[in-house]
Amino acid sequence: CHRAESGGVVISSVLVVRQIANASTQSNHISLSLSLSLSLSSSCTTRDPLGATTMAAPVVDAGYLKEIDKARRDLRALIASKNCAPIMLRLAWHDAGTYDVNTKTGGPNGSIRHEEEYNHGSNAGLKIAIDLLEPVKAKHPRITYADLYQLAGVVAVEVTGGPTIDFVPGRRDSSVCPKEGRLPDAKKGSSHLRDIFYRMGLSDKDIVALSGGHTLGRAHPERSGFEGAWTNEPLKFDNSYFVYGLHKAHSSQELLKEESEGLLKLPTDKALLEDPQFRHFVELYAKDEDVFFKDYEESHKKLSELGFTPRRTSGSAAKADANSSAVLAHSAFGVAVAAAVVIVSYFYEISKRSK
Repeated sequence: CHRAESGGVVISSVLVVRQIANASTQSNHISLSLSLSLSLSSSCTTRDPLGATTMAAPVVDAGYLKEIDKARRDLRALIASKNCAPIMLRLAWHDAGTYDVNTKTGGPNGSIRHEEEYNHGSNAGLKIAIDLLEPVKAKHPRITYADLYQLAGVVAVEVTGGPTIDFVPGRRDSSVCPKEGRLPDAKKGSSHLRDIFYRMGLSDKDIVALSGGHTLGRAHPERSGFEGAWTNEPLKFDNSYFVYGLHKAHSSQELLKEESEGLLKLPTDKALLEDPQFRHFVELYAKDEDVFFKDYEESHKKLSELGFTPRRTSGSAAKADANSSAVLAHSAFGVAVAAAVVIVSYFYEISKRSK
């Protein structure tokens, strides 16, 4: 009886040792936060404190970052071939622009991919961008929709001549859509703009800088009720939105004149001139494109990270994490071996006494 038991323990101990040894060869994939790593899965859902259903956060390791780089190249090719930079930028903005800093809901979480949200009136036409990005998502399935949509917005600005925007991945996907009405209404004025952007936690400078993104694209009547481009080169990212559209306009008559010449001016665009705080930035950006690019880059990054705390690991920190993981794995291996030896010795002694 003792012989049979000791033999079973030896086999079990050897299997445990082998399993841990195999795991130790993959130590570079082990996180020190083992309890977190084991609980996270891209296919799992969790409930946040507010009751919203969100997907688990992606594990941003070397493999994930490599997929981001590949997706960036694919997005450049897609945007260049389809001339779809404006709608990609709009998709990124509209996914992020639902954020509420007080309730910590909405924001860049990929929820705009759901029919309930892309059918909101303010999102009319964005199903086109969502569908264009599906092949990229299929090619890089590890990347979350939230990351993909914001990366598409960043690339759209870069390939059209705009500033390089720092992009840090790691956004969670969400299946909860915000209520309609969180995005700006083009028919309203400065107080409305402040209500919307302050709710996100953004500033007057952010409002004006991000409005400069209208240098890309044009309005379509079937989507917004307005028609026309804001600038003469709607596929070039520069400060012409301020130079040609706003800085030269000093009265409502001149604004109407510009509209008659084919350049679009929405009520929200005009509000940037009529409000003294907004106009300060308008005139600054019209005079100095470098300043506009700098402020735009900062504001775009803020918008793309609303409700998201980026986790950036430096090269030295990553190396330290890898070394620590290796030490942890080897330590576990050593403990298992020691335990196996003790167990085998114990039953060996029992076996001897029973003879």
